[in-house]
Amino acid sequence: MIKFWSYKKEYTKYKKNLLKIINKSMGSGVIFFGKELEKFEKNFIKKYKSKYGISVGSGTDALLISLKSLDLKHGDEVITAANTAIPTISAIINAGAKPRLVDIGEDFLIDVDKIEKEINSKTKVIIVVHLYGQMCEMDKIIKIAKKKNIEIIEDCAQSQGATYKGKYSGTIGKLGCFSFYPTKILGAYGDGGFILTNDFNLYKKIKRLRFYGIETIENNAYKNKYYSFENGLNSRLDEIQASILNFKLKKTDSFIRNRRKLVSIYNKELSSTKLVLPKENNKNTHVFHLFTVLHPKRERIIQHLLKRGIQTRIIYPYPIHNMKAYKKIILNKSRLKKSVEKSKQIFCLPLYPELSINEVRYVCKNLKEILKKI
Repeated sequence: MIKFWSYKKEYTKYKKNLLKIINKSMGSGVIFFGKELEKFEKNFIKKYKSKYGISVGSGTDALLISLKSLDLKHGDEVITAANTAIPTISAIINAGAKPRLVDIGEDFLIDVDKIEKEINSKTKVIIVVHLYGQMCEMDKIIKIAKKKNIEIIEDCAQSQGATYKGKYSGTIGKLGCFSFYPTKILGAYGDGGFILTNDFNLYKKIKRLRFYGIETIENNAYKNKYYSFENGLNSRLDEIQASILNFKLKKTDSFIRNRRKLVSIYNKELSSTKLVLPKENNKNTHVFHLFTVLHPKRERIIQHLLKRGIQTRIIYPYPIHNMKAYKKIILNKSRLKKSVEKSKQIFCLPLYPELSINEVRYVCKNLKEILKKI
């Protein structure tokens, strides 16, 4: 079976290093907020050329804390893409705001030309979702945001290491939010997240918010004491996960190179088929967190591939506004045609750094055979 994703090959490859790292972390006597976390935060900030940043418990928490740091009020609206993951939307709602969705373009990313018509006096934030590993058209989005006095949060859960005009994902907006869910470009063996910012005052605030609103930076009488300055939450990256991530952070560039190498094979082998293949936009470096293709007979293709021992995934099968949980909350459901159309045809082929070239060729061989028959 060629799995859609698996950590086992990676774990086998680095097992000795990982067990040594975990053992050292456990032997330190510190579980939270220790040297491993401090080291990882410094290394992550340095690597992605940001001034400040903090680790949190998950990518969802990164979004929620970022939204809360901008002091949204009840009834405020947040614009985002219609084809995003559930956490983007749940974070908006849990921050007390309302999501307003914008349709997508052929590249699966938010259609920049449709953003401005959705902005009104209640709009406070645009969450830009860099989906599948590719960044959005940031110059145009920044221009709109400045014109309308709106803040930008980048959802970088799938785009760590991606660039737009040489700038890293998560460093262009006011805040950049990352996920370390195991499948991501940089995955933990548990959960975790990160927030980048170049604004020192926001940095101080998000650092308080991740730890119940307790001050840990300012030199005052309440620093590191059990005293809350504002209502926060509990969102911690533990020392074990921080140590694992610090080890794997050094390897993310090679992880991305491997992904792009496998994608080049997919593109070469499948270019003559009727599959719609992903495109890398000008000005971008795509990290290919996912290799997403389209075909109107998706279900039949997926079934045939599974019979031949090849797993696939649909990311995402249902547009947010068609989910029961959000039907009464989502604003603007009438202009999301492409999001709906693409959700009925998209599926993702296996792609992760430890997948072999022969496995990718096997997928392509079988997929081409199936496409000729259906």
